[in-house]
Amino acid sequence: MTKLSKLANRPMGQPMFDLLDKAQKIERLGHKVLHFELGDPDFDTPNNITEATIKSLKNGDTHYTSSSGCYEFKNVVQKTTIQSRGFKPSLNQILITPGANAIIYLAIATLVDPGMEVLYPDPGFPTYLSSINLVGAKPIPYEVNYLNRFKIDPDDIKSKITEKTKLLILNSPSNPTGAISSDDSLLEITKYAHKRGIYILSDEIYSKMIFDSESKFFTPSIIDECKEFTIVLNGFSKAYAMTGWRLGVAIGPEVIIDKMSLILQTIVSCVPPFIQAGGIEAINGDQTEAKRMLKIYKNRVELLVNGLNEVQGMNCIMPDGAIYVFPSIKNTGYKSIEFVNLLLERKKIAISPGTNFGVNGEGFVRLSAVNNEENIIKCINGFKELLGEKL
Repeated sequence: MTKLSKLANRPMGQPMFDLLDKAQKIERLGHKVLHFELGDPDFDTPNNITEATIKSLKNGDTHYTSSSGCYEFKNVVQKTTIQSRGFKPSLNQILITPGANAIIYLAIATLVDPGMEVLYPDPGFPTYLSSINLVGAKPIPYEVNYLNRFKIDPDDIKSKITEKTKLLILNSPSNPTGAISSDDSLLEITKYAHKRGIYILSDEIYSKMIFDSESKFFTPSIIDECKEFTIVLNGFSKAYAMTGWRLGVAIGPEVIIDKMSLILQTIVSCVPPFIQAGGIEAINGDQTEAKRMLKIYKNRVELLVNGLNEVQGMNCIMPDGAIYVFPSIKNTGYKSIEFVNLLLERKKIAISPGTNFGVNGEGFVRLSAVNNEENIIKCINGFKELLGEKL
């Protein structure tokens, strides 16, 4: 009998990939499945980014580089942070990572000892809870409530803070809800956390994906410029359709970034320099394709929301950004996982149960706007047919 370590039994991974496996098994039997379960853009990476990477490969950029990231790339990150967030981090405050997802674990492992408490949003991205469990910390969920349009409530978060609280995770725009919390709320809870000596991990992976073109992205990092308590998580997967590239950026206090870099160095050595060349082009190059993709996402999300609100028993809030909708199915009589399984089995439509994103996700499901409008209409009709069979 295999005896595993205690650590091996702690992580829960990302359950959305289990759904993908189920859907692919059905496809191997000859059925066509409509995919809405993963946040994987159906667009190709913009050509200028791919070409810059190919050029880097041809130039021989295939060797080791600094474990914290190429100087040239970090310099570009530094400059774009001034434009997007209003402050200039030092190069020692910047860490280039193999995907933004890794930053969650790196930050928690660097800051939090076993038994300490980490506050995280629920519903929220599954890696938060998985990483908290992995280091042996105590997860403390705070609810982002449907009645508050899934935005954070600073008073609710404050009520959950104790002497053991070490880290607070914020995510705006949010996965899975697409909600953007107000500037005032983010400012209030950030200032309160700083006074209590609590670190903040601000997940800003969807910062470039805000549907209202008049709205400016707000980051909690503006308070301390990532010099004391705030760590910013960002990446290229969604806004630039680069999920398979695995490229992320962390900005934080120098001493924390240094330790995160050593963990990264221990596990993967460094991010390939030719991948970082693609990141440079993504930031500095033509933004036309990224803007086009965002416009299409907005149209798809609106189509999904309008269609889902026509389905008996369903209610869906229009998200503020990101690439997801998170409708309530509480009036259908189904539990989340039951509904998802029936939809996949009977209608060959793959979506994610809200419970993948926390206990407060029960009664909800998540759909990613990563399929075309024709298939979105088919998806809505599938919902209507499935619920029509019951209601």
